[in-house]
Amino acid sequence: MIMKFTSLYLGGLALSLCLTSCDKTDKSAASAAAPIGVAGSAFRPIFNGKDLKGWYGLNPHSVVKLEGEKKSEALKKMRDEFAADWKVENGELVNDGHGPYATTEEEFGDIEFRIEYKTVAAADSGIYLRGTPQVQIWDKTQVFDPAKPTRKPHLGSGGLFNNTPDTPGRDPLVVADKPFGEWNSLRIRQIGARTWVWLNDKLVVDGNVMENYWDKTKPLPAKGPIMLQTHGGEIRWRNLVVRDIGAEEAKKILAEADAKK
Repeated sequence: MIMKFTSLYLGGLALSLCLTSCDKTDKSAASAAAPIGVAGSAFRPIFNGKDLKGWYGLNPHSVVKLEGEKKSEALKKMRDEFAADWKVENGELVNDGHGPYATTEEEFGDIEFRIEYKTVAAADSGIYLRGTPQVQIWDKTQVFDPAKPTRKPHLGSGGLFNNTPDTPGRDPLVVADKPFGEWNSLRIRQIGARTWVWLNDKLVVDGNVMENYWDKTKPLPAKGPIMLQTHGGEIRWRNLVVRDIGAEEAKKILAEADAKK
């Protein structure tokens, strides 16, 4: 009788432990697989899919040399004109190829940023991080022009185009662009100036330093806005989400990256 009771007790205890463990595993798996930008995910949306709230228009190149009242007037003009070239359509942020860049009101530091885009032939765009150019988006079908040796659209999108030519990360490791008419997905991780880019799940920039385009004698700013460039052709963006990377995680990622060198 004692043996039977013991067996039943131990069996019940094992089942209880299994259920508890399985429940934790299920919850962990569910959290890991949770859709981006919703409850259970570390990511949060930075575009609401309904309107331009949280965004404004800015082309930093057009005002970098301006000062005082002229600069203030130019900045106001771009904010006022933003909605003329940018619109929301079917949950997508759409630009007609003209106007100031879509710029977040919020500023970001160490982050992982995910975004999808779809563009057209001959379009040229990019993603500015901390207000600095850029993760490049090309029309990869363009033919290389020897007269412009540092411009290499045929190598594909995702490189840090405004870095010094022929330095690591300036051109992507592989061509990963999808054909026109299909959505491309970008995953960008930035810690300090170290930058990783995955295009359609393929690593194209592997922890290389993003140079400060505005002053290459200085490091990349600690924080700044995300900017979506417009440059001559329609581009559509959707599923813009971001998560902040804390100090401990940043330290671990950098240590792992350095250990692989």
